Amino acid sequence: VQLAESGGGLVQAGGSPRLSCAASGFIFDAYAIAWFRQAPGKEREGISCIRSTDGETYYAPSMKGRITISRDNAKNTVYLQMNSLKPEDTTVYYCYADYRNRRYWGQGTQVTVSS
Repeated sequence: VQLAESGGGLVQAGGSPRLSCAASGFIFDAYAIAWFRQAPGKEREGISCIRSTDGETYYAPSMKGRITISRDNAKNTVYLQMNSLKPEDTTVYYCYADYRNRRYWGQGTQVTVSS
């Protein structure tokens, strides 16, 4: 089982990177997929998720309006389009898959926003 995030890196404030989460080793389209982020010394924060059944999405108030989550079940991939990034969005972003009692985490991708 693997969740591999990509798309992070150094971006300027106001930038719009797109993170990807490529999954393998499980039945991807059965799982809800979420994105979390965790800054040093802070708790991991759930920022968005997308359901498997109907594609319904959720966004945390802290980022609502600046991010869009989507999934391509044919490619076993979930995307997080991020817009208007701020320096305070600098942190590691993690992908998470959940189905009943099966839960998997990716290793994370660092996003650094320069002012």
